Amino acid sequence: MARPVLLDCSGVWKVYGPNPTAFMKKFNDTPGDADLAEHGMIGAVRGASVQIGQGEIFVIMGLSGSGKSTLVRCLSRLVEPTAGSINFEGTDLLKMTDDELIQVRRKKMGMVFQHFALLPHLTVLQNAAFPLEVQGVDRATREARAMEMVEIVGLKGREGYYPRQLSGGQQQRVGIARSLVTEPDLWFLDEPFSALDPLIRREMQDEFLRLQSMLHKTIVFITHDFDEAIRLADRIAVMKDGRIEQTATPEELMTNPATPYVAEFTRHVPRSKVVRLRSIMSPGVTDAEVAGDLPGHLTVADAIDQIDGAPYPFRVVDENGVPLGTVDAEAAINVMVGRSG
Repeated sequence: MARPVLLDCSGVWKVYGPNPTAFMKKFNDTPGDADLAEHGMIGAVRGASVQIGQGEIFVIMGLSGSGKSTLVRCLSRLVEPTAGSINFEGTDLLKMTDDELIQVRRKKMGMVFQHFALLPHLTVLQNAAFPLEVQGVDRATREARAMEMVEIVGLKGREGYYPRQLSGGQQQRVGIARSLVTEPDLWFLDEPFSALDPLIRREMQDEFLRLQSMLHKTIVFITHDFDEAIRLADRIAVMKDGRIEQTATPEELMTNPATPYVAEFTRHVPRSKVVRLRSIMSPGVTDAEVAGDLPGHLTVADAIDQIDGAPYPFRVVDENGVPLGTVDAEAAINVMVGRSG
């Protein structure tokens, strides 16, 4: 992959039942579904392998019971995998001592869960600073750092509030600030917005993307909502019954599903929400007049209001502003209405 690999997970299993370690050894760490059933074992995660690149938003998605949350807990060793390997920054997490693992979690990993779990007797600022307090950082330093995070997540002026004085979306922002205060290299988010109302959820997705544009974290994001996944992800791993069905970009999942399950999962998603301008542009630099510049990573749905009705095509540029090609209204409208180009 183009990005340096930060987290490399290979052949990870989490099996529940009588003596799962012996069971896995008996089948050389590759039991089949019939083997699991015959021995009364439950394969919550089955042979999962992923490589997550530095600075990537990697979404793991699936329906309830698919194993996505269990896999994330295995990746952080909140749950001990039954088999497999997990390397973080080139070090085998599964061989770390408890003390080493605690230090990695405190200093290199941030976690946000669906339930905010804020401490009710602490203010916004104190909640955000709490991980640094646990590390023994002095009060002035930890509160200064926490205040930076409170401002970044848009809660300046509310640092003295208590959780009960905040809305659900504001409480989730505190949870995000708290998870970022240690400046983690790897950020886990397990369905962080699913308990929020739809409008607030959309706002938090916007906030999440804004934060990522500033902080460039490596993110593992769990969701059961495909619309949320395609809006946020660089790549998506689709899970079913503990297994990863396919790992690909949102566009690749739509245009080249690896299994019938993935095809069904993506069947009702409008292509305009997934297809990006770089995929429909006319490549090459032009000297002709253009209406402006648009980033190649924008989806057609996000760009159509600008493109439609413009007197000239738009220049499509990469993240550094380098021209890649041009896109006009006809190409964008063809995607919107489902016509081939």
